[in-house]
Amino acid sequence: MNMSEHAEQLEELMTVGDVAQTLRVPVSWIYDRTRRRGKARIPNIKLGKYLRFKRAEVQQWLEELREI
Repeated sequence: MNMSEHAEQLEELMTVGDVAQTLRVPVSWIYDRTRRRGKARIPNIKLGKYLRFKRAEVQQWLEELREI
């Protein structure tokens, strides 16, 4: 992986606030979805005490919810 690909992947990471703003929901709703089990759980990456989200994984999660 070259440096530009690595930088691009890091730019894809979203914060809890970014995801809440994108989905137009409260931050507390996002935190609640990170504690759920199964398909209701929004995929995330834990970096110490911080949560990050890959944009593509959030979009895929939304698509899967639509199919339920």
